Amino acid sequence: MGKNVRVRFAPSPTGPLHIGGVRTALFNYLFARHHGGTFVLRIEDTDRHRYVPGAEEYIIESLRWCGILPDEGPWQQEGYAPYRQSERQAIYREYVDRLLKEGKAYYAFDTPEELEALRQEYAAGGKTFSYDHSVRGSLRNALTLPADEVKRLLEEGVPYVVRFRIDPGEQLHLHDEIRGDLTFDTSTLDDKVIYKADGMPTYHLANIVDDHLMEITHVIRGEEWLPSLPLHVLLYRAFGWKAPAFAHLPLILKPEGKGKLSKRDGDRMGFPVFPLQWTTPEGEVWPGYREEGYFPEAFVNMLALLGWNPGTEQEIFSLEEMARLFSLDRINRSGARFDPQKARWFNHQYLQMKPLGEVTEMFREELEKRGIPADPALVKKVVALTRERVDFVRDLWQEASFFFVAPEHYDEKVVKKRWKGDVPHLMEEVKEVIRVTEPFESSVLEERIKSWIEAKEAGMGKVLNALRLLLVGASKGPHLFDIMEMIGKEETVARIEKGLEKLKVKS
Repeated sequence: MGKNVRVRFAPSPTGPLHIGGVRTALFNYLFARHHGGTFVLRIEDTDRHRYVPGAEEYIIESLRWCGILPDEGPWQQEGYAPYRQSERQAIYREYVDRLLKEGKAYYAFDTPEELEALRQEYAAGGKTFSYDHSVRGSLRNALTLPADEVKRLLEEGVPYVVRFRIDPGEQLHLHDEIRGDLTFDTSTLDDKVIYKADGMPTYHLANIVDDHLMEITHVIRGEEWLPSLPLHVLLYRAFGWKAPAFAHLPLILKPEGKGKLSKRDGDRMGFPVFPLQWTTPEGEVWPGYREEGYFPEAFVNMLALLGWNPGTEQEIFSLEEMARLFSLDRINRSGARFDPQKARWFNHQYLQMKPLGEVTEMFREELEKRGIPADPALVKKVVALTRERVDFVRDLWQEASFFFVAPEHYDEKVVKKRWKGDVPHLMEEVKEVIRVTEPFESSVLEERIKSWIEAKEAGMGKVLNALRLLLVGASKGPHLFDIMEMIGKEETVARIEKGLEKLKVKS
């Protein structure tokens, strides 16, 4: 691929990182790893009005949780530092002055009120105002004002912006690594602001200068930047620089309906759209995948397959496997629909693959939070028996709480269906069979109790379902005799007695 691959992820710290942003970071990371290159994190914080305290730390923590921490970033003082655009102001001024001097950019003194009046005037006539080649000759800028007037306005500190001058009539033939060959007509482009009145560059100028100075070879970014591609290529040309290769990723779409996935979709349908929980400055809390119990590997695996197709039926990949297989030509052009159920499916797969000891320790922590001391050996057996039924470690409690605490309530539907006739009397009798069974093991219990049921002609389903109700509180759980062995004889007998007492009034 020629010179060393260098890619960058360049988010703005204006709030939490959307999963679309995480996927952009992931694809940059995979591309860099595939080519033995470098993955750079740059913080694009030139928009000081929208800056949110804590957002930069959130971005870095999110990437760390996902296991895709960049090789270079704002924590470094060496290399291509600084990596925050707000700390690179002097650099941008130098390049703005160069464009101004060469007549490729110009000062514009139009006030926001004047421009808004023009927008409204155009809108009234059913048109859209665009500050371009067709109108710039009649507006308040350095192209129309005398040189001494421009000098005076600058000396007096009159607010201005710098606009990039785009000449009409050229067909720009460009290439996108995902979308192929594209053509843009420069007559349709406006003279974008590249430097603002507050002394900060806009994204358009800053990202071009930074990508050049940081020797970025490939710009892999979201589809929303595709309309800016011609402007960025023209800026490279204006500076006499070679442009990097560009690849614009498809959108992540809503689970249903049209449009891009938003946080409101997640709020409405009950799934996160952020990697980590985020609390707004106003105190509003948005859920995160980490706090919802997702494993980072499952989250990353799910994201990778939103828009990238490895070309096989395989769906479970480690980061190393993804990096080995990753290529831009296997990214789809069309949007990828987000499926919250598929996200859960991925977590389920990873939960099953994790070492039993690791899941046991996680569940033991859940039990500790509930103030339940538990024998590690019992916890391990419970996890082994129940984890295939759940998608998250936290759900093991719902599935297996009866191993640790006796039921306080009994499922009304099951009681109505199972607790009638001579069932209470049969439970008294089976309790005595259980009391004298030795050794107290699942296979022995099963043989003794089933033999007793056959001898009594009591009905297998009738006895075993009622017994499960007393031990579990519902008609759920793994093999009944395994439950009995695991909770032990004393607890089994105690639960039968407690259930008989509690359900007396219902019989």
